[in-house]
Amino acid sequence: MSRPVVTLASIKRLSEPERPKIKASSSCASASDPRIADHPCYSEEAHHYFARMHVAVAPACNIQCNYCNRKFDCANESRPGVVSEKLTVEEGLQKVLAVAAKVPQMSVVGIAGPGDSLAGASAPKTFALFKAVRAALPDVKLCLSTNGLALAEHVPQLQELGIDHITVTLNAVDAEVGEKIYPWIFWQGRRLTGREAAQTLLERQLLGIEKAVQAGMLVKINSVLIPGINDDHLPLVHKAVQERGVFLHNIMPLISNPEHGTVFGLAGQPAPTNAQLESVQEACGIDAKLMRHCRQCRADAVGMLGEDRGQEFTSDKLPAQAQINHEARHLYRSVVAEERADRKAAALRADAALALAAHSPKRRVAVCTKGGGRINEHFGHAREFRLYDVDATGLSFVGVRRADNYCQGGWGEDDNMEAILKALEGCEAVLVSKIGRCPKDELAKAGIDAVDGYALSYIEEGLSNWYAGLALPARISA
Repeated sequence: MSRPVVTLASIKRLSEPERPKIKASSSCASASDPRIADHPCYSEEAHHYFARMHVAVAPACNIQCNYCNRKFDCANESRPGVVSEKLTVEEGLQKVLAVAAKVPQMSVVGIAGPGDSLAGASAPKTFALFKAVRAALPDVKLCLSTNGLALAEHVPQLQELGIDHITVTLNAVDAEVGEKIYPWIFWQGRRLTGREAAQTLLERQLLGIEKAVQAGMLVKINSVLIPGINDDHLPLVHKAVQERGVFLHNIMPLISNPEHGTVFGLAGQPAPTNAQLESVQEACGIDAKLMRHCRQCRADAVGMLGEDRGQEFTSDKLPAQAQINHEARHLYRSVVAEERADRKAAALRADAALALAAHSPKRRVAVCTKGGGRINEHFGHAREFRLYDVDATGLSFVGVRRADNYCQGGWGEDDNMEAILKALEGCEAVLVSKIGRCPKDELAKAGIDAVDGYALSYIEEGLSNWYAGLALPARISA
């Protein structure tokens, strides 16, 4: 009997719905590094293939940030600190098992709030859940996010549980800057405010980072870019964390919509523009390990980066006992290994294509993708675009720009096109799997070429062939 052909698409059908949203970023480390190979938040390459889930068992928090407003039952808000349900440890484990049974791509279980994972009453719940998940699913990685205030004293326990991925939010290394971001902290039974709060928090954060790095943990730093407050200061933050041996630095834009009810949002503090974000990232150093594929996920996010399937796994929808198909999980990883090898070969072909365009200028291009590192998403379904700079030396990932998807119930909405054009500002082309005539014409009016000739190609190969195709005639005629 012949063996059925197994493809990445067929494995994805084990997980409903079949539409994993993925998007990537800087090559901050080798995909072969076993510590990050399957971690979508630490490896841009991995997040094309693997999913994460956040479990909302940590409601307590020990600091107040002017950009944060923790909310519950806000299913339409996609930002940190927001959840639809607060879970007990038992409910959290039930949800983890249900996701593992339905989402073979899930490789990471993390705790990122909605408060702080190590603050007061949150810490025992964090450790209890991690211990239970480690026993039930030894193949998943465990990680947590924290503001760092209580990190230092918990490093030994984190080590004991085998948690080697820690994210610390660090927005300043100067208390004068920090006091503009944090109105208060709660430390050693006291509520501290002003400069004292900011200085105490900073000292505790740096101590926790140093201890975690010394313990061999992979520490990722999240910094929120706040125009006029820490935009000029973030290169100093980056220098400080690099000197302390952090693995990755993620600079993400402030979310300051007034409707979210944050202090900054209500005060009219502007969010950074795409150009401001890119400028600060560049100012942090060319050789820096900068993360550019962050989605600023909810505290109960489930699925691939760029998607959220959390509403599929609310408490009322969970089975009493999940039946995990370990064979499907193993098979998925085997297929991903084949896809990675295939994509690596495509990257070599891409280099060969770029060699034909040695004297052509750099161009910025957007890509629509829904996973697997391929150009495989219809323009009308795209909620975000991956931006690349391309020249004869190779591809450089710029970042991800979000926009409302063009198609709403089968019809294009003119209002959404305005947001899309803003997201595509500076791009010469957008590579898609398919696009309708009307949006293609709208893009053309804005000077953006919509290209569907590389549908289903790997991103690297499609971009390189597109670029070489533009540059080749000029080179031949020279």
